[in-house]
Amino acid sequence: MQTVEEIAKSIVAREGGFVNDPDDPGGATNHGVTIHTLRRLGLDVNRDGAVNLADVQQLTQDQATEIFITHYFHKPKIAQLPRPLQPSVFDMYVNAGANAVKILQRLLRDMGFDVAVDGVLGPQTLGATGRAYAAAPAQMVDAYAVARRNYYFGLADQRPASRKYARTRAGKKGGWIKRAEEFMSPRYHLSIRDFNERVAAWG
Repeated sequence: MQTVEEIAKSIVAREGGFVNDPDDPGGATNHGVTIHTLRRLGLDVNRDGAVNLADVQQLTQDQATEIFITHYFHKPKIAQLPRPLQPSVFDMYVNAGANAVKILQRLLRDMGFDVAVDGVLGPQTLGATGRAYAAAPAQMVDAYAVARRNYYFGLADQRPASRKYARTRAGKKGGWIKRAEEFMSPRYHLSIRDFNERVAAWG
């Protein structure tokens, strides 16, 4: 079982280096940490009295790892989820914030649990997750990963500018879809044919 440090480092590696894509609502990003996150946390990386693009550019992998562990793992209580589920929820929390928890909560509701969809891992959600996982451990991990993939598809359906993250220019699976599928059993990966059918309406 991976440690939280190992999971965080794999997220940093998956996120890559500095990017400032105008189509990304998160804005300038380095190692997965956005400029909005640095401003929200008040992290003046270069200590020049302002949190701006230069701070994003100068952020190190170790600093990003520390931010993720503190603010995206411990603070939202992901450590209290069943351990096999933690890597996927943690990765999604870095990628989509509280929506990672909302995806889990919607999944639990689909499974018959009465939980609020509020993006918070409180006693209600943690208890329901524990019971769902105990009943079907492997299926729960796969179901969450599939729900992640569906979330990404939904974003791309609604926002054409985001489709490049779900489908490459060559028509293959984009980073979002491959990222979700890293956390599920291979038998649940979409075939090329199924993927193409899913995105056919995008033109």
